[in-house]
Amino acid sequence: MTVLDFAPAGTSIRAGVATIQLHDDLWRITRSTGEVLGYVQRIDSPAGHKYVAKRMLPRQRRFLAVGEFWTVDDAMDCFRF
Repeated sequence: MTVLDFAPAGTSIRAGVATIQLHDDLWRITRSTGEVLGYVQRIDSPAGHKYVAKRMLPRQRRFLAVGEFWTVDDAMDCFRF
């Protein structure tokens, strides 16, 4: 399990998960305990911005794409469960 013990500027907490914006197109999603759940990445598409949610699988040392969403809030919501 990857745990972060700090909360940098740009952190927001809602529904039991913390969102940390790493740069314009990438957010780290963690539990309130600091455990990293995954990332949300903004990508450009012909129809506009899409947001890809990627769940971290620490035992397998890889990420699993959970889905693509039209809003960043929808992408972040999939980490609440």
